[in-house]
Amino acid sequence: MTAHAYSRLTAALFCLFLGGLLAWHILLPDRERSEAENRTLAQTPSFSWAGLRDGSFTRSVEEYFADQFPLRDQWTGLKARTEQALGKREFHGVYLCGDALISKVEPPREGLEEKNLSYIARLAERTDIPVYLGLIPSAAEIWRDRLPEGAESWDQTAFISRAAEAEGVEPVDFQTALAAHGGEPIYYRTDHHWTTLGAYYGYTALMEALGRDPRPRAELPLITASEAFQGTLYSQSGVHWLEPDTIEFRTADAFEVTSWRNGTPEPGTLYDWSRLETKDKYSAFLGGNQPLCVIRNPEGTGKLLLLRDSYSDALAPFLALHFEEVHLMDLRYYRRSAAQYAEENGIDSIAAVYSVPNFITDSNLVFLVQ
Repeated sequence: MTAHAYSRLTAALFCLFLGGLLAWHILLPDRERSEAENRTLAQTPSFSWAGLRDGSFTRSVEEYFADQFPLRDQWTGLKARTEQALGKREFHGVYLCGDALISKVEPPREGLEEKNLSYIARLAERTDIPVYLGLIPSAAEIWRDRLPEGAESWDQTAFISRAAEAEGVEPVDFQTALAAHGGEPIYYRTDHHWTTLGAYYGYTALMEALGRDPRPRAELPLITASEAFQGTLYSQSGVHWLEPDTIEFRTADAFEVTSWRNGTPEPGTLYDWSRLETKDKYSAFLGGNQPLCVIRNPEGTGKLLLLRDSYSDALAPFLALHFEEVHLMDLRYYRRSAAQYAEENGIDSIAAVYSVPNFITDSNLVFLVQ
């Protein structure tokens, strides 16, 4: 075969391959979601002359074809495998550390971390109720020795130390409690949250800061709820070959749980087992994100307001053992004054409990000063 004929054959096969992919794409129905990536996929874009002129239509078309590409999930995993074979250890901001994925923590922007510290301090100025601040280091800090050599991740320890000096605010030392058990599975391997075991150690730190005695671990047995959890880091990284995580629940108590998801109270639960059948299995804790949740224990004493992120979903069932009421307020969705809410509901203590990565990127803490 001549070189010219060979080139023509190669070009023909390549065009046939592309044509086959296009035909496959057209014949396949569009998917609404990618379970592997845990996100909604782009759908067929609507044409408009204005969109064509400003380029938004062509960008939408590119996004649509990329999202609906045949066998997208398999190609994504193959790409990550190939990159791993070439020595790559960071995948979309996630480090592959042996059998675990650890999210890289980027430096905060525009001084947001300092602004958020000031909002907590100003909240303490506006109320006579004691205010506590607990910053939870992520796996990138506690498991820093597991990161690939030379891997970058923002210094959370230095920030936690600085936050402990915030005026008028009592610190909660989550870092010491977690570091003391760093050899245990205190974070998920495929997700950014702490495990129920990690939440237990966090609970002991918060209780000690509040001047209360935590329950011994032996008195709080954990039960296996799922062995098929593939978390946010699994979805984000494209590293789809790690073994799934195990989710554990604390033995449930008959506490009264009330959730405000749409502005009106409705019955809630410490653990929503039905969520274990979905991709977002971590939402089984308290049933997932919500503006406000109140857990009542008639045998408890005192009322605690927890200003929180999703880490507290796994923490709350431990706290509920001690308090008459635990109020969980998520400022991403709740817009009323936290100080006023605390006064109206007879709150005894306010604790702002955030993971460091969330605290330094959350723009909603400004609502604490309203």
